[in-house]
Amino acid sequence: MIDFNFAFFLTAVTLLSGVIVLIDKLFLRKKRVERGANEPVIIDYARSFFPVLLLVWVIRSFVVQPYRVPTGSLEPTILPGDFIVVTQFSYGLRMPVLNTKVVPIADPKRGDIVLFRFPVDPAVIFVKRLVGMPGDHIVYKNKTLYINGAEMKQTLVGKTFDVQPDGYKYPAYLKTEDLMGVNHQILNQIDGGETLTTDVIVPAGHYFMMGDNRDDSDDSRVWGFVPEKNLIGKAQFIWLSWDSENHTIRWNRLGERVH
Repeated sequence: MIDFNFAFFLTAVTLLSGVIVLIDKLFLRKKRVERGANEPVIIDYARSFFPVLLLVWVIRSFVVQPYRVPTGSLEPTILPGDFIVVTQFSYGLRMPVLNTKVVPIADPKRGDIVLFRFPVDPAVIFVKRLVGMPGDHIVYKNKTLYINGAEMKQTLVGKTFDVQPDGYKYPAYLKTEDLMGVNHQILNQIDGGETLTTDVIVPAGHYFMMGDNRDDSDDSRVWGFVPEKNLIGKAQFIWLSWDSENHTIRWNRLGERVH
């Protein structure tokens, strides 16, 4: 989770520096040159930093942005400490801060790993896998996912552990799930874990998100659906991975695509 105020701050600083540069060019520079006066520091800074700020603003708002994954809710696909690249334009171009879609490009697809604003607190950013489309009947029962009455088949890969932040290890099954043609790995704790049944129909204009770590994920089973307007972009690949437990870079994960 990260605070989304950075987008507001970046937009405000870029706009402010641009306004300063424009006012100076239209009204102040000519008189200053005639007087032989020195350029004020604030104008010098604004003129120097505005092109860089504008470039960063355009890239981060409309092209890509980095995101650090802090939790293990998407294990084994994404690990805590993975830094992922998210394409902002995947689901349409949106105005930063306002998040208003101005250019539609494509719709989200089942199986996408999606960055979105947390519906309960839009200032916070979440990343989960999209499993339920608008109109879908979603049932999660006995650690098995059903969509519109069809069971999402799971194939056992082997045994592993769901490692907690405090270092405690829950014995878990590593499985491959066939999410209507999208094959990806999931974790299920062998004992305990999520035992409640979810049975919902996804409303129009909303999506149902889940973590691949099915017994250790704060997702739509807990807080409900994600409105389309809250979507930010699609996760594409890992550009850096930091193992905080061993204080080292996971070199083997660099450049790995997430799917």
